[in-house]
Amino acid sequence: MNTIRYDFRSDTVTRPSASMRKAMAEAEVGDDVFGDDPTVNRLEQRMASLLGKDAAIFVPSGTQSNLLALMSHCGRGDEFIAGQNAHLYCHEAGGAAVLGSIQPQPIAHQADGTMDLGEIESAIKPDDNHYARTTVIALENTFGGKVLPVEYMADVAAIATKHKLGLHLDGARAFNACVSLGVDIKSFTVPFDSVSICLSKGLGAPIGSVLIGRQDLIDKARRHRKMLGGGMRQSGILAAAGLYALDNNVDRLADDHRRAKTLAEGLAAFRELKVTSPDTNIVFVDMDRDLGDRFTDFLASKGVGITGTYGKQRWVTHLDLDDDAVAGALAEVAAFFRN
Repeated sequence: MNTIRYDFRSDTVTRPSASMRKAMAEAEVGDDVFGDDPTVNRLEQRMASLLGKDAAIFVPSGTQSNLLALMSHCGRGDEFIAGQNAHLYCHEAGGAAVLGSIQPQPIAHQADGTMDLGEIESAIKPDDNHYARTTVIALENTFGGKVLPVEYMADVAAIATKHKLGLHLDGARAFNACVSLGVDIKSFTVPFDSVSICLSKGLGAPIGSVLIGRQDLIDKARRHRKMLGGGMRQSGILAAAGLYALDNNVDRLADDHRRAKTLAEGLAAFRELKVTSPDTNIVFVDMDRDLGDRFTDFLASKGVGITGTYGKQRWVTHLDLDDDAVAGALAEVAAFFRN
């Protein structure tokens, strides 16, 4: 039984609202593997249009979406460049290597979440049979809740163009970045050949991501999706949740960002906690390791769910947490430090 009252573990814990469930229940469906689920087709067309790309494909997860992108850009023995702590390098079970036979080339992150442009360019392999062939550069934005500047993405795109490489964006929370910057998703994603966007994080859908990009890449991704077991049948029920999210849950991401700032300010009032001011909806907190263990255990006992070990915590705001939830969690934090 879930005893969590205030769940700050991740924005993946959101549950579909009554209105979203109604949209799902009423969705017109077909067989998406045959290409005749009208609601899936509508979602894919909507996403392609929003980003100004050729095509899109609906998939079960962000992990599969990133893997399909890499497998569509790369052949066996090719290489992708990504950040040392990028989700598609660190947190997707090595799928690109195991299932795609694709070699990763990680680059260290700077303090602001970017990778040094010189290091990216230096990592691109020469045309030599001794090396894996560098094929694509992958960026992540937001990265750990940080919004990477549009100008930085353009600089990386210039390197990719210079070396005739593909450019992929893990934009799981791209709409968070756009709301934070006040830009539209089309201009934000202009430089990229492929973009992965998650519907089941801050947008509140129960499942699903969309890979959007050039027609040839999406055609390859559709074949690879079938190969990986990601072809779904009457998945319009799920796509309907994504369409509802696009209509209702994008602009409200600003509320999550505001609540994250309120949360960060409240946590920073305690001198034992070192709080990183959030760009979007993710707050990181550092503290002494022994204190961190006791603090996390105390919060759990009071029904406040966070992720964290070894003196590091991550708090994530989302549409299932209102102002009262932030105030309630901060009250429990205050109670801990009074004892």
